[in-house]
Amino acid sequence: MGYLVFYGHAAFEVGVNGKKILIDPWLTNPLSPVKPEEVKDVDLVILTHGHADHTGDAVTILKNNPKAKVVAVYELANHVAEQAGDPQRAVGGNMGGPMLVDGLKIALVPANHSSPVGAPTGVVIQSSEGTIYHAGDTGITSEMALIGEIYKPDIALLPIGGHFTMDPVEAAKAVELIKPKVVIPMHYGTFPVLYGKPEEFKKLVEEKVPGVEVVILKPGEKYEFKY
Repeated sequence: MGYLVFYGHAAFEVGVNGKKILIDPWLTNPLSPVKPEEVKDVDLVILTHGHADHTGDAVTILKNNPKAKVVAVYELANHVAEQAGDPQRAVGGNMGGPMLVDGLKIALVPANHSSPVGAPTGVVIQSSEGTIYHAGDTGITSEMALIGEIYKPDIALLPIGGHFTMDPVEAAKAVELIKPKVVIPMHYGTFPVLYGKPEEFKKLVEEKVPGVEVVILKPGEKYEFKY
C-alpha cells in the first residue's frame, strides 16, 4: 500500500516500494504540521525547482538523514548536495527518460515556470503501487497531454493557487489533458496572493472530467492507494 501525506503548499511525503520520499519539502511553511527536524528515515528528497518555497528545508533534512539522496535537475541536485556537505548524494538528471533510483523510475518532465538554479520541472514517480505526477510550479501546457499519454499517472498533484501557477480553471483543464484517476490540489492558501480555492477546482473537475476523483487534503492528512 502506498501513501501520500500533504504538508501544506507543495510539500508531500510519499511512501512507495518501501521508500520514504519528500517532494519540495518546505516544512517551515505556515501550514505545515511538522518541523524539518521531526522527519526521519528519509530515503529521497525530490525537488521540482530552485525557488525557496520548494527547496525549502531540503538541506536540513539531508543533514539529519545521512542516507538520503537529493533528486532534481542536474544543476539543482548538485547545488543542494554541496550545501548539505556531500556532493556524492546528488542524483542529477534532466528532462527525458526516467532515471532508475533505488528501485524506482523517476522522470523529470517540463514545467512552465522559472527557477534560479537549473530548469523548472515536474516529477513522475513510477512504482509498483502506482504512478504519481507532481507538477511542481507550472502554468498549463499542452505537454501535459503527453505526460498523461506516456506515464499514465494514477495520481496527479496540481497547483491551483493562481498568480504564480495555474488557477482552478487552468488546473481543471490540465486534468482533462492528464486524465489521472485521482487529482489532489496543492499550492493554494499559503499566502493571500494564492487565491485559488480547492472547492472551486473540485466543482470544475466534476463538471469537465467526471471520472476523475478529486481528493482535498488538509495539511497533515494521509491518502493511501494501491493501483
